[in-house]
Amino acid sequence: MLIISYYCVYMNTVSISQLKSRPAKIIDRAFDYPIAVEKRNQVKAYLIGKDLYEKLIAYIENYIDNKAIISTDFKKGKDFEDVANELGI
Repeated sequence: MLIISYYCVYMNTVSISQLKSRPAKIIDRAFDYPIAVEKRNQVKAYLIGKDLYEKLIAYIENYIDNKAIISTDFKKGKDFEDVANELGI
């Protein structure tokens, strides 16, 4: 049985001038989905809500921690305390 999982991210776009004229409204829209900020029809930045930002940071930190733990060979006598100190936990 093959299970395919994917995420569909809806992207809204705004121009820099729209962002300047209505920043509060556009920031509110960024709560649910990222907003691409364009200048001369080229994306220059992305605006994301606080919750999404915090989830991304937590995901990245967990990913880095998991890679460090997986790459550590505890059979060679490396102490878990040393690994925890390297990870900053």
